[in-house]
Amino acid sequence: MLYGDCHRNNDSSKEGGEQSTDERLRGAEAALQAEREWAQVTLNSIGDAVLTTDVQGRVTYLNRMAEELTGWASSDALGKPVEHILKLVNNQTFHTATNPAHRAMTENRTVGLAMNCMLIRQDGSQLEIEDSAAPIHNHQGFTVGAVVVFHDACQSLTRSAQFAYQAQYDALTSLPNRFLFAERLSRAIGLAKRHRHQVALLYLDIDNFKCINDSLGHALGDRLLQAVAERLGECIRITDTVCRQGGDEFVILLSEIEHAQDAVRVAEKILATLAKPCLMGHVERSISASIGVSLYPDHASNEHELLNNADAAMYHAKRSGRNQYQVFQDGIDVMHLSLKHRHS
Repeated sequence: MLYGDCHRNNDSSKEGGEQSTDERLRGAEAALQAEREWAQVTLNSIGDAVLTTDVQGRVTYLNRMAEELTGWASSDALGKPVEHILKLVNNQTFHTATNPAHRAMTENRTVGLAMNCMLIRQDGSQLEIEDSAAPIHNHQGFTVGAVVVFHDACQSLTRSAQFAYQAQYDALTSLPNRFLFAERLSRAIGLAKRHRHQVALLYLDIDNFKCINDSLGHALGDRLLQAVAERLGECIRITDTVCRQGGDEFVILLSEIEHAQDAVRVAEKILATLAKPCLMGHVERSISASIGVSLYPDHASNEHELLNNADAAMYHAKRSGRNQYQVFQDGIDVMHLSLKHRHS
């Protein structure tokens, strides 16, 4: 009986050990499955296309963006040669391009796609792509496949164009910002020196903008600035430039004029155009501004002086009653007025 009891206890212990092992295996499988699902969700969420292959170059995975760019459903692509799914040609010669997955495995390093690389999608349409491929290694360091990450090259060009635009233009008004304006002003003065003509700078500040902004709210204040930008654009030639200098200040570059009176006429036109009622929400507002005018070479020998003198003349107009223009004169204290204006 004792032996028999012992035998039953051993059987029970063995069954418990087997059960524990099965539970551990199921737990490991569940954890692995959860990790795979998390990885798949992550790869499907990114903006780049991701394709993987085994060491023979057969497709083992496509994320959603890869499906979209290649035109292949993952279920149809799996197991097919990568050249069949990621069919690459030179966009000038249409010769077949070396597939980056094979290059990455052969050279055992990360490689870029060939220049001027074009993807022939499943429906025959063409798409320029760019990016790279890398070998996949197992825990022992052996190459077991490759991963190719790619995206639409046109999107890169679009993003680059967007960044370039943002670096040169004001986000609110879409006018050239002070950096682009500085380039144009420098170019205009260089041409004026060479061809012996004049350049005019008009520095404009909206009268009482802080009160308007506080009473209307910042959203309508921004709309007012946009309306001013549009109206200023209506007052100049296509060869001239309007810049939002910052806040409620604008600078107008008249790149080539014959007489000082040409700049005065533009200043008068701006004041008349701004005076027309502007609908802000449900309220009509009349806008006025103070404008300073400075001329090259009469009032300045370089860009910095020209801008400072126009700024000082603008403050002189503001101090003299607003809603008017003032042409720079030698008697205006540039430093005193500019500093006072900055703290007013």
